[in-house]
Amino acid sequence: MPHTFDADVVSAILRHMNGDHTDDNLLITRAFAPAGGSQSDEITDAVMTDLDGDGGVWKVTRSGEASEIRIPWPSGPITERPAVRREVVALYDLACEKLGVEPRPHA
Repeated sequence: MPHTFDADVVSAILRHMNGDHTDDNLLITRAFAPAGGSQSDEITDAVMTDLDGDGGVWKVTRSGEASEIRIPWPSGPITERPAVRREVVALYDLACEKLGVEPRPHA
């Protein structure tokens, strides 16, 4: 059973990801979502909708259709709030590497 974070923690993380990191959501989901059938099946919208100790969940839009994808944390299961940031940053860095995008520096 994955670790469950408090609802207020999840809400704050989702607000931050969907308010400040919309491009990162797209990048992460494009890198780790199952491949679409063609280039026109590229993900055009991605919103982080949930997370737990095992990974994050995003609602993605591809070819006008919405679906949900779950992406596991790169380092494995987590139980501490600060680890969420570390894992999202790791997903971002891995997505940049996979897609050949220059990552921006982390603050």
